[in-house]
Amino acid sequence: MIVVDASVALKWALDEDGSDRARLLLQTDILIAPDLLWIEFANVMWVYARRGLISPTNAEAALAALDAAPITPLPTRALLTIAQRAAFDLDHSVYDCVYLAAAMEERAMLVTADAAFAAKAMRSDAYGAFVRSL
Repeated sequence: MIVVDASVALKWALDEDGSDRARLLLQTDILIAPDLLWIEFANVMWVYARRGLISPTNAEAALAALDAAPITPLPTRALLTIAQRAAFDLDHSVYDCVYLAAAMEERAMLVTADAAFAAKAMRSDAYGAFVRSL
């Protein structure tokens, strides 16, 4: 079971370095994610459309594709205590640590394209076993 974060989901919608590896996860793994994923994804799509990098229609289509992806959502609220502790321990945002908390709670692996966050978490004895870079 794999927890995916918004950095991975964005690679499904945008053709970027690592998109092929990210798309392979859709075909080979059981995917879960905090429901925060959809909010973060929609916000980034809005930012890209606002900057003229994609059209609003493409942003809406990307969100619809995410909705159709085989990802089981997890309630974010149930993960906040662990996420906040991890944020303090790692000196990193609670937003990213929610995904880490999901991996810990589900005894799964968080796959992220956020190299800085992955490196920080992997250096930690408490969190390193739950994270890998895309």
